[in-house]
Amino acid sequence: MKHSALQMKAKTTDYENPWTFDGEPFASEDVGKFAGFVYLITNQITGEKYIGRKYFSSIRKKKKSDKRRTRSESDWKEYYGSSEDLKKQIEVHGKNNFRREILSLHLTKGDVNYAEVREQFMRDVLEKDGYINDNINGKWFRKPQHIKAARRLSAASSWRAYEPDSHGS
Repeated sequence: MKHSALQMKAKTTDYENPWTFDGEPFASEDVGKFAGFVYLITNQITGEKYIGRKYFSSIRKKKKSDKRRTRSESDWKEYYGSSEDLKKQIEVHGKNNFRREILSLHLTKGDVNYAEVREQFMRDVLEKDGYINDNINGKWFRKPQHIKAARRLSAASSWRAYEPDSHGS
């Protein structure tokens, strides 16, 4: 039996300004076996974006002397990123002016970490305007303009496709 869109029960979320996945609100029931996700947060006023990752749960010992570990749900529903610049923007503009999208879901924390770094490099978040990210994995940082301008690339460099103003040596 087919149901019209009006007859289908709409998915509800138990938190404000929900994350979306493929345009649909993402709820606790959608987590399943996923360990975490890679996300895109967009400031709907300025258009600036931030790419990050978040785990759905954490495993901790109840007491230092206890060998047993317990899994508890993280703050993923209320999470808006770790960037200080992003936090300041949220303070100024309010949480509801930020769109929170899940780009990918992953079964392991290692895959979450890899996918975040890959997404950040693929989007060139450290060198393109419009991204709030100031580092990737705490290892690679946004470069000052004078350093970028001083680069010289050979004709064989794959960067030439991305930096048409670069000069060969």
